[in-house]
Amino acid sequence: MNTQEIIQKLWNLCNVLRDDGITYHEYVTELTYILFLKMAKETGAEAHIPEAYRWDVLTEKSGLELKKYYQDLLTELGEHCQGRIREIYEGAQTKIDEPKNLEKIIKAINELDWFSAKEEGLGNLYEGLLEKNANEKKSGAGQYFTPRVLIDVMVELTKPQPGERCNDPACGTFGFMIAAHEYVRQHTDDFFDLDQDTANFEAGDAFTGCELVHDTHRLALMNAMLHDMNGKIALGDTLSSLGKEFKNYDLVLTNPPFGTKKGGERATRDDFTFPTSNKQLNFLQHIYRSLKRGGRAAVVLPDNVLFADGDGEKIRVDLMDKCNLHTILRLPTGIFYAQGVKTNVLFFTRGEEDKGNTSEVWYYDLRTNMPSFGKTHPLAKSDFTGFMAAYEAKDREKVSDERWHKFTREEIAQKGNSLDLGLIRDESVLDYKDLPDPEESARAAASQLEEAVDLLKQVADELARCRKGEKA
Repeated sequence: MNTQEIIQKLWNLCNVLRDDGITYHEYVTELTYILFLKMAKETGAEAHIPEAYRWDVLTEKSGLELKKYYQDLLTELGEHCQGRIREIYEGAQTKIDEPKNLEKIIKAINELDWFSAKEEGLGNLYEGLLEKNANEKKSGAGQYFTPRVLIDVMVELTKPQPGERCNDPACGTFGFMIAAHEYVRQHTDDFFDLDQDTANFEAGDAFTGCELVHDTHRLALMNAMLHDMNGKIALGDTLSSLGKEFKNYDLVLTNPPFGTKKGGERATRDDFTFPTSNKQLNFLQHIYRSLKRGGRAAVVLPDNVLFADGDGEKIRVDLMDKCNLHTILRLPTGIFYAQGVKTNVLFFTRGEEDKGNTSEVWYYDLRTNMPSFGKTHPLAKSDFTGFMAAYEAKDREKVSDERWHKFTREEIAQKGNSLDLGLIRDESVLDYKDLPDPEESARAAASQLEEAVDLLKQVADELARCRKGEKA
């Protein structure tokens, strides 16, 4: 049994819980509680779990005894254990009311082919479950799950290096950091090319994040643990005073949440020069301020960051002053859970000084004349071939690709510092500026109506003459 077959079996267990009214996202959280115990047994990592609350004891229980024991287990691990165990189980409550359903899930997990799962990687198995949850529209999980293909492209182009401090300030299930960790692992022969101190740093401190939603935070902790990553994953709001601690990073990779803060209130960060209720603009400020000199970032942001006026323009100017905003990828539509959201990836590097770092911005239009992406046509690595070639070209001026365009800082300033540029003109797409003036349209319609009335009168007169001729 391969990993995909195991993932499908685990996912199908969700059907068992429908009568308990459990959602897909709640199911994955519940599954995390149970899988942790089983995986701890399979990997020989039960030493920090009290003997009375280990997997073999859990499998011996049934009925009402099992239900009570399971809740006691969640409380015990969340209140009296230490480290990752406590973080994962802190505040945990089961949503499973029917003991038979709980028993069925535990039994099914116990009977899976765990030898094959370990061979292919328990981390891959768990990430597969998270991706399954994100692709299920009813779960609402897609809002925090960035397509794996896009993550891999962003990581490959930013090239995380051994010894660098990497961060995701809105980490979701920790996908960006896991991909960055995997990139370093693959380029250092499973870390064997590194000295012991650097290898320890990669496992313990190199990759960090912050997540606001408690249940998602649990999933991130579990995901990191199964990939042998022990970096700090904070539970909290990066846009609060907590975020002031996150700084001096070599690399930031993230897809921050879109929208505005509830009630229109502004971020509680007193270190932001331009506080606004727009979350993504605040995250953008946080990100470029959190980079060390020479640090770099790749960030997924919606279109309105490119053209929002007021504080939006001031933040873009500040970004282009403090950083070299060298590349913007206009992403295709339909690749995120919110299908109508148009997004981009901004690539930038923090300057040694805080003025005049952006002299030109290169754009790649991966949106115009692209297929409609979704379940029937998933995004593939091959869709990024042209962009990756242009991005990494030694001389970008020599790249021959109609999707690749450059705008100088002066040209951007002339356009009111809008970065909403670089899209190919597509005649099949009607833009607002292509529409005629409303007053002219009204006058033309009135004129056409008058002509039609005159024509009808002529027809009526002709019919009347014909009738008189018939009578004569």
